Amino acid sequence: MVENKRHKEKLTQNKVLVTFVSTRDKLNQTLSLTTFLQSLADTNRITRGVTNLNPTAVRTQHHPHKNHTQFPSTSTDPTPITHLFLPTKATMDPPEQRRKRKRFVRPPYSPKHLLSVRSLTSSFFFLTFLYFLSFRFFPINSSTFHPILVVSSLSLLSSSSSRSVQNHFNGDDLLSSLRIEDRVLFPDHVLLLVSSTKRNIKNSEGMECVYGRNLFKRYDSSDGVAAVKHSVLSVDEYDGFRFIARCPVPPANHSAAVNLQRRGGSVAELGGDYGLLKSNQTVYSWENVAYAAVLDGKTVVVFVKGLNLRQERKSDPTQYSCHFGLRNWERDGGFALATRAITAAQEVVRCSLPRSMRKNPIKAEGIRVTIGVTVTPHVHARAHEQVLVPSVAKIWKHKPEKQRNRKGKYELCVCTMVWNQASSLREWIMYHAWLGVERWFIYDNNSDDGIKDVIEELELEDYNVTRHLWPWIKTQEAGFSHCALRARDECNWVSFMDVDEFFYFPFPTPRLQRKRKLGFPGQNSLRNLVANFSSSTRVAEIRTGCHSFAPSGLNSPPSQGVTVGYTCRLQSPERHKSIVRPDALDITLLNVVHHFHLSKGFKYLNLPHSIAVINHYKYQVWEVFRAKFFRRVATYVVDWQESQNEGSRDRAPGLGTEAIEPPNWRLQFCEIWDTGLRDFVLANLADPESGSLPWERSPL
Repeated sequence: MVENKRHKEKLTQNKVLVTFVSTRDKLNQTLSLTTFLQSLADTNRITRGVTNLNPTAVRTQHHPHKNHTQFPSTSTDPTPITHLFLPTKATMDPPEQRRKRKRFVRPPYSPKHLLSVRSLTSSFFFLTFLYFLSFRFFPINSSTFHPILVVSSLSLLSSSSSRSVQNHFNGDDLLSSLRIEDRVLFPDHVLLLVSSTKRNIKNSEGMECVYGRNLFKRYDSSDGVAAVKHSVLSVDEYDGFRFIARCPVPPANHSAAVNLQRRGGSVAELGGDYGLLKSNQTVYSWENVAYAAVLDGKTVVVFVKGLNLRQERKSDPTQYSCHFGLRNWERDGGFALATRAITAAQEVVRCSLPRSMRKNPIKAEGIRVTIGVTVTPHVHARAHEQVLVPSVAKIWKHKPEKQRNRKGKYELCVCTMVWNQASSLREWIMYHAWLGVERWFIYDNNSDDGIKDVIEELELEDYNVTRHLWPWIKTQEAGFSHCALRARDECNWVSFMDVDEFFYFPFPTPRLQRKRKLGFPGQNSLRNLVANFSSSTRVAEIRTGCHSFAPSGLNSPPSQGVTVGYTCRLQSPERHKSIVRPDALDITLLNVVHHFHLSKGFKYLNLPHSIAVINHYKYQVWEVFRAKFFRRVATYVVDWQESQNEGSRDRAPGLGTEAIEPPNWRLQFCEIWDTGLRDFVLANLADPESGSLPWERSPL
């Protein structure tokens, strides 16, 4: 027992474990394993003072000792060496025989031999170092090498990739499978269109925007260019296929190919080992992109930026075509089907559906579509060469909301486009509901002032209001065309107006009252007005003039609303707004915000100012008015910060390009006192006891 114990201790003290991983395929190294092992054994002998002991190669038969290590074979011997036995003190000859052999010890190794062994060992470790270093800087193209990347469920959400990431947004246990399909770069944010198998996206509290380094900049850990995170500006449902997330513009030296992750997740430096994710990281410019598409019968209406067509002019449709991608268009190589354009005007192009879809147009839903533009031939161009506009547009069919306890269409609806008008919405909707408006379509143009909550409160109070996300900036004309298609199946008449515009029916004089058939103005007056023309076979648009109101001496927004607070205006009317029959519009859907082009055989009617007028509360107190400097919503209206068309009627006279309050702003634009609508509102809508107005009262 003692001898066995001593034997094991000696084995432990002298045990040599050599593990070698073959690098034959990775380094193309021709160094023989046998030569390397011989050199290693020689080194072992020199270190231990043993000179005549050679490692014994043992075949696959059993060996009585266990201190052996297996190696992969690189020998040309047909019988591979599977075990290698290295001698130790326990396996040497008896001490008497060792003393005799010391008399015949060979001379020590020469310095040159020692140098060669050390050089060989150093070369091996140096080549191994270069091999592992190559993983960082050079891709591996070997077909036999397949690295496995394990991605955490908190990893970044990449675009146009078959991989998806499970993200949790609403604080419950349900994870939504998400995939970024497209990115669009706007002047002040990046828009992400994200597909999801779940419809539970309610807010942005669970998401973060993640920015990697610029794709054109080699990452260097010393320059500090690493992945950064910012809070998502907003998250909202967009259409039946996707929701959108809006992220801030990328920081300096970072790419606009922004990704998403769950809030609080760890962010590796995207500029490190692999840079940005190698999936499709395309970022489209807002200046040139097809952004929306609506199914209309056997045609599709495509909304597109970048055509630069003239305002209020029909264009030659033969220069354009529609191109349809299959449902897996990215994988199948792009847009497979094409049809000719039927009409083209401003930002709207209409095409027929491909023949395979006409019998069942619903098949077109969800298909990506874009516009082809014929390029002017030049010396090196082929005839009739077309260029496709980048596209994020998928064909969508509007589905009417359920009618509320009624049959048939609503008599009167309203379409509007807003940005940060939550504070004005209650007064505007409640007042016009009293005049007879039955349905509202609110196109939300990237508001961040809680307008969604206001609309939900109005719905709880039984106002028929729906919010429709419209993230496309400076597209008011296109948005109105889009809304006309949406409202056509639900409404006989649709008014297109802004939330600072209010219909007003002047109280008639006795002489005028005898001539008019509408009676005294009161509840449902506006709906009764348009209903009188519903049976007309020719009138399809009712135009109403506008009066522009002034700050009226106020320094802060009026507490009872604009209809009561602003009582001074310019004397002469400006422009007009329209109520139209959506089924009588021109096939181009051409409009200039204030009115539409009508189909042949229809005409418009100008209402006399004595019958109805629109009070436009255009010049409000400065803290409200200055928001107009941020961006004008219409396509063909120059933003006020630009020094173009400074004499336009869209601008305030005397203002420059900066939002600086001019002297005596509160007293400007006041030419005539007009308290007609104020008196009308207080007489008809104020509470008899408290005098409060409906929009002042707390929501239910």
